[in-house]
Amino acid sequence: MATITLRGQTCHTNGELPAVGSTAPDFQLTKSDLSDVSLADFAGKKKLISIVPSLDTPVCAASTRTFNQHAEAHPESVILVVSADLPFAQGRFCSSENLDNVISLSMMRSRDFATDYGMLIVDGPLAGVTGRAVLVLDENNQVMFSQLIPEIAQEPDYQSALAVLG
Repeated sequence: MATITLRGQTCHTNGELPAVGSTAPDFQLTKSDLSDVSLADFAGKKKLISIVPSLDTPVCAASTRTFNQHAEAHPESVILVVSADLPFAQGRFCSSENLDNVISLSMMRSRDFATDYGMLIVDGPLAGVTGRAVLVLDENNQVMFSQLIPEIAQEPDYQSALAVLG
């Protein structure tokens, strides 16, 4: 269990993020076209997973924009943005912001991703969605970078994550 805050109010996640050097758990998440994808669908590519509570917040939107800019210049890797938003809302957000280089993924059908990655908030006002975190995985799904953002309203350490992603 990790302790995080939302504007200073303490809340907790159900566990811990996968550690650097470990293998990331597989997942099944839903794309904006309602198709399901797993980690295996991105085999052979480096992956940055941006875990956010909702794209409909200023910090989540800002981080998605920043990662989209990087993805545009680095098509050899993939940026996955995981949130509790419905795929329709994710699609509208990405379309209205012209964010064509990230893949938004929804936990609509299951919270297993949040639980397996130790990111499900279990108490406080955001209970049931995720905390904010960034993971970078290599081509074999080994965790190369793992950052839990201690304050949900803060942006991640873009430079460190993107330096590892390459």
